[in-house]
Parts: sequence; C-alpha cells; structure tokens
Amino acid sequence: MTTELLAKADQLRERRTPFVLATVVRAERPTSAKAGDRAIVMADGTIEGFVGGVCAESTVRLQGLRLLNHGDSTLLRITPTDGDEEVIEPTAEGLVVVGNPCLSGGTLDIFLEAVLPPTLVHVFGAAPIARALESVARAAGFAVTAVTDPDATIADDTAAVVVASHGRDEEKVLARALAAQVPYVGLVASHRRGTAVVSELDVPEDLRAKVRTPAGLDIGARTPLEIAVSVVAELVSVKASLQPVPKPAPRQTLPMVEASTAIDPVCHMTVAAVPTSLHLELDGKTWYFCGPGCKQAFADNPKAYGG
Repeated sequence: MTTELLAKADQLRERRTPFVLATVVRAERPTSAKAGDRAIVMADGTIEGFVGGVCAESTVRLQGLRLLNHGDSTLLRITPTDGDEEVIEPTAEGLVVVGNPCLSGGTLDIFLEAVLPPTLVHVFGAAPIARALESVARAAGFAVTAVTDPDATIADDTAAVVVASHGRDEEKVLARALAAQVPYVGLVASHRRGTAVVSELDVPEDLRAKVRTPAGLDIGARTPLEIAVSVVAELVSVKASLQPVPKPAPRQTLPMVEASTAIDPVCHMTVAAVPTSLHLELDGKTWYFCGPGCKQAFADNPKAYGG
C-alpha cells in the first residue's frame, strides 16, 4: 500500500494537483495505525490510504484541508480524551494537538505535509535571455513552461508570463496573457521600446498598465544571465501575490474546497463540513459526523442531540 500511495503522490505532483501527505510517525497502543502508515488527503477532502480509524481520519481530513489553504506542514497529535468534547490544546509552533473523544486507542502523531505545485512561469522566446530565464527560474524553485510558439497554450494555473523574444510576436503573447488574467505579465525590452510595444496593444488601457516593462528589478543587469536574475528576483519579490485567477476546468474532478467546519452533535468534535465527510440530511439541514457511530446515534434519536 505504501509503495502504491507514494506512486500516486508522484502522479499528483506531475499533474500539479495539490494534496497533503499524512504519515504516522508514532503510534501509542492501543491503536489500529502504526508508524509508517500513510494517507493522501485531496483538495475535496477525499482520503486514500490509512492513518487510523474513522475518528482519526476525520481529524486528519480537517487539518489537511486547512493546510492546503496556506501550504504549510505540521505535526498533528491526536489523543483520546476522558470527556465527551473535543479539546484543542495550545502547543509549540509546528505542532497541533487535538483531544479526540471518539478515539478508541492511544495517541497518534501524524506528520501532515502540504504538497502544492510550484509557481508556474510561462517564458516565450528563443533568444539567450529566454533560455537563461528558464534556467534561473527553475533553479529558484519555479516550474517553467518554455515556448517559442506564440499560440502555445498558457496553462490555467500560470502565475507569470515573461516575453523575451526581442520583437517577435510580442504583442500577440502579451495580449493573450492579459486576456487570461495572468497575475504577472512582463516584457523584456528597453524602457523606450517596451513602452512603444505596450501602447500598441489592442487591449483596454487598464490592462496595458499591468504589463511590467522593462521586466525585472533595476539591478544594472546587462548580460542575458544578469537580466534573467533581475526578472526572477522580481518574481520572487511578488511571489505571494501570484495567485492565478480560477478558470473553469471541465476535466477537473477534485475542486479545492474551503475548510469550513461543523460540530458533530453527538461527540462535539470539529469536523470538515465537506461532501466527503459523513453527513446526514434532516429537515433541510445537513449534520456532519466524525464517524459512523455518531451518525447512527444521531439517526436513532435526533432530538436527543438537537435535531
């Protein structure tokens, strides 16, 4: 199972699909999980693999979805409680401790690693600057699509388009990038030529203003490699704001969901209020549960739990 799961993780990385890899690093008896057990939490809350029973899985789902919203990783400690309510204890940075009233066994320590696709940069051009940009951007941790065809597809999750073609098809690629609402659109050119190119773009004035030219920070760059460094430095400086505008994706089957929460009416645990969590419809309201036991208890006597 571990080998298959890690192969699935590799496939997700290749497809630029965000996920959380959950790995049990310590299991205190009695518990059904053991150190080394793994699971993948997808952006819609789907869990594949095994990191414990349904109650532990419910906590992993919620914490995993929260991590996907900001890309951090953390150590999650799930421990049983004597009471009938969930307890979230204040902890050191990088550690989340959740007291789970439904947990049947011992404490679980699970490392949650958020795996988000690297920021995607689309580089257009065949000149030395374009090639240097490709190399420097990759070295800085960006994913790069390097093309020489002005009609090449600009991927939906592209965060930056840099045109470094020295006069070839610049207007066409810039206009396509602006129409696609790519957050960063840069043109490698002198200030004078860049201003002239942008002024000729057949787009609204507010879109013309979004083109950065000369692209890159002013560091006195002269050579292709120095110019590439200046552009990548600018990308790094604005990286936090390079969030592509969501676009319809007909073949996307795992849409990102917000980590909205609900309280299990039976055990009072906080659970992810997503379609993949156990839930029940009653009188037009949706109730969410940590596991089948709580769901059945509620179904047997809803009024006892506020239903």
